Amino acid sequence: MTQPWRNALSIDVEDYFQVSAFAGHIDRARWDAMPRRVERNVDRLLDLLEQHDARATFFTLGWIAERHPAMVRRIAAAGHEIASHGYGHRRASELDAYAFAADVSSAKRILEDLTSAPVHGYRAPSFSIGPGNLWAFDTLSEAGYRYSSSVYPVRHDHYGMPDAPRFPFRARPGLVEIPVTTTRVFGQNLPAGGGGYFRLAPYELSRWAIRRVNERDGKPAIFYCHPWEFDPEQPRVPGIDLKTRFRHYLNLDRTEARLTRLLCDFRWDRVDRVFPLETV
Repeated sequence: MTQPWRNALSIDVEDYFQVSAFAGHIDRARWDAMPRRVERNVDRLLDLLEQHDARATFFTLGWIAERHPAMVRRIAAAGHEIASHGYGHRRASELDAYAFAADVSSAKRILEDLTSAPVHGYRAPSFSIGPGNLWAFDTLSEAGYRYSSSVYPVRHDHYGMPDAPRFPFRARPGLVEIPVTTTRVFGQNLPAGGGGYFRLAPYELSRWAIRRVNERDGKPAIFYCHPWEFDPEQPRVPGIDLKTRFRHYLNLDRTEARLTRLLCDFRWDRVDRVFPLETV
C-alpha cells in the first residue's frame, strides 16, 4: 500500500567505470575509451519513474553531461530536478580548496547551460565531506549552491560521519545539508537510504527502515541509487579484490524489481520539493 509520506528519491548519474572503488583499476585517461552505458540505464529509470508517477533528483557528473547533453535535457523535460555530482567524480576529501571550487563550479555551469535552469543541489562523490574538510561547505555556498546531500551519518570503510545530524541542518548561511537517511537502533545509526545496502540486504529491511523514519521520527527519507546498479550486463572490471567485486556486482539483476517495489510502497519526489529549503 502506498504510504502518505512523501520521500525524496535521488540518482547519482555516473557510469560503471567511474565508481570510486575502481579508481585504482581504471585510469581516468581511459574513460573516453570505455563503453558508456549510462544513457541506456538512465532512460530505463526514466521510464520506470514515469510508470509510477514519481519524480527524482538526478545528481549528475559534469563529465557525463558534456558527453550526453540530450540525456540531461530529457531528464529535466520529464520534470525531474537536475543537481550536481561535481565534474569528474573526484572525492572532495582528496581535493584542496582551489581544485574543489573549480570542480563544483564547472559542473554547475555545464548543467545550467544545458537546462537553462539554476542548479541548487550538490552531492559529493562517495559522501566525501566530513570532519576533515568542512571548509567544502563554504566553497559550495560561494559557488551558489543552496543545498548539499554529501554527508552519510554512518560508519563505513570508505565514507561516513556518524556524529553528524541525521536530518537536514544549516551547514552555512544559505546552505542546507540534507544527510542520506539513517535509522537509529540500539544507539547506532543504521543505513536506510539505499546504495549498496539496498542491493545487498533483503528489500524488506529497506522498507522497514524507511517506514520507521517516517513513522517514528516523523521525517521524510532521502534515498539514492546509481544507473549502473540496474545493469547486470555491464562489463566486468578485471583485477578487483573479492570485497569490491561482491559489493559492486551482487544482485544487479534484482535491483530494478526492488526499485519497482519501493516505488509502489512509498511516494517519491524531488529533493527540492520534499525538503523546501526555506523551512529548514
